Amino acid sequence: AGDPAVPDMSITPHKGKVTVAFVEFALRDGKSTIFYLDKIREATKDIAGADITVDREQGGPPAGKPINIEITGDDYSTLIPTSMAFIKYIDSLQIGGIEQLKSDLLKTKPEIVIDIDREKANTEGISTAQIGMELRTAVFGKEVSKFRDDNDEFPIQLRYNYDQRNNIESLMNLKITYRDMTMGGQVRQVPLASLATIKYTNTFGGIKRKNQKRIITISSNVLSGFNANEIVSKINSAIPNFNLPSGVNIQLTGEQENQKETGDFLSMAMLISLMLIFLILVTQFNSISKPAIILSEIIFSVIGVLLGFSIFKMEFSIVMSGIGIVALAGIVVRNGILLVEFTEMLEKEGMPTRDAIILAGKTRMTPVLLTATATILGLVPLAVGLNMDFVTLFTELNPHIYFGGDSVAFWGPLSWTMIFGLSFATFLTLILVPAMYLLVDKLKVKLKMKKPDAVLTAEELKKFHV
Repeated sequence: AGDPAVPDMSITPHKGKVTVAFVEFALRDGKSTIFYLDKIREATKDIAGADITVDREQGGPPAGKPINIEITGDDYSTLIPTSMAFIKYIDSLQIGGIEQLKSDLLKTKPEIVIDIDREKANTEGISTAQIGMELRTAVFGKEVSKFRDDNDEFPIQLRYNYDQRNNIESLMNLKITYRDMTMGGQVRQVPLASLATIKYTNTFGGIKRKNQKRIITISSNVLSGFNANEIVSKINSAIPNFNLPSGVNIQLTGEQENQKETGDFLSMAMLISLMLIFLILVTQFNSISKPAIILSEIIFSVIGVLLGFSIFKMEFSIVMSGIGIVALAGIVVRNGILLVEFTEMLEKEGMPTRDAIILAGKTRMTPVLLTATATILGLVPLAVGLNMDFVTLFTELNPHIYFGGDSVAFWGPLSWTMIFGLSFATFLTLILVPAMYLLVDKLKVKLKMKKPDAVLTAEELKKFHV
């Protein structure tokens, strides 16, 4: 049983794993799994002689721990004390939310070294490769033939019995069979004990490398109620104060690295979408100022998203909230198009700009509010995780309605992003877009890019067909 975030294919008989499978959220009386996670941590923290990690199952591809610190260098004799000193340094800062910093380096793995006396082996005419192959055959076996039936073939492995291959004394007494060419090719046998001695030592569990540099990874989970980004920020600010030996580098990776890559990708996607929207609007209005006014709504919607998450103290998801902002850009732009396009149409009919803006605001206010309200209300069930059983609704007249569930963790951030952004941007659309349109028009008049509008009487304004 190993850590799924750090796959290890080696045999680990010293590890065990207990998995708790929860029933569906609807049957848990609203209890979150985080509540039980904290209870299990509390119950197992004082068990002597055991190193226990309590974590929840991660969905999607492995992303590493929330706190993942990589210490890289060329020399293990420098890396090991540096990693241990860094763990003590971070512990001394008492940063809240860190469960337990652990190193992935196993320093005390037992090892049996068979030290060959090369002079004796050369005297007998035996190479170290021959001795190594004999030991490998004894312990792991060697394919000597195949057994075939009508459908399949099975390899036949030759190796020592279980009691012999797991007894070091028996292995040291194994006979090295070889052909002694110094004695005319005579077949001889020499016990391994006469050519080698054994030593019981400790060694590393494995040497890991990244970009051709040796690496030690220090990782930890984040306790419930704490934010991983805040903890990582505190660790990053503390790294410059740590005395690093020359040739050793410390870098935070794991979830934070993936989060940064995702954020960069979504930022690029947002930029590309804004450019495409701008090109389409420029083609439609044959103007640059009007598309700029419409695109300013996207800034207002992002402000609304950040305000909403801050006011209600919700967690901001880089992936789903980022996708929500990209999708939100297309929705809020539509409201701006309704106002600007109708104002432009009234101007072409001869109505002064100020009067056209006022009339367009009155006329388009209803469809703007209706479309925004319909979108927001349609997203509310997805945001709160409304669940309903339609089968029992028609068979038992009991829909079994409940809120929450597994899907809300995925779709909730996206829905709330669009709700907050659209709510904030819709009202600002009806106020700021007309104001900006009028300011741009006055600027054009001042720069003599446009003639001042004629002042029409109330009777003349009534002639316009709306």
